[in-house]
Amino acid sequence: MEPLELAFTVECSPEHAFDTWARRIGTWWPKGHSVSADPGLKVTLEPRVGGRIFERTPDGTEHEWGEVVAWDPPHRLSYLWHLRTDRADATEVTVAFTGEGEHTLVTIVHSGWERLGAKADAWRERNHRGWGGLVGHYRAACSVTL
Repeated sequence: MEPLELAFTVECSPEHAFDTWARRIGTWWPKGHSVSADPGLKVTLEPRVGGRIFERTPDGTEHEWGEVVAWDPPHRLSYLWHLRTDRADATEVTVAFTGEGEHTLVTIVHSGWERLGAKADAWRERNHRGWGGLVGHYRAACSVTL
């Protein structure tokens, strides 16, 4: 099954784009795109190979979403992704950041659908819609400098 591929530009440097995706994910990731949908949850991506991607609710409950498998700031990161599914069904997401003057091209490749067997088509379509909805949140966060 073909990977999902999505490419778009953001109005910032690759360093800022990478940092916003990885270290500031909690500022732009929609609370509804989670396990608990708790409005007080915090999303964290631990910035290293082997780092977890997870949500933590105000009561301390954690739900793991993935694991970082490649970490190459500010160029690329990859992670196994299993939000709302079993870890054995993890797909792989690679996000690349390429400088283009004052902009950055962000390329997302989401692969590994064959691991899901009979449910692959439905999950791929759901994720296709999900990624499309996340881009606006991410772009807005990239426009904020700290």
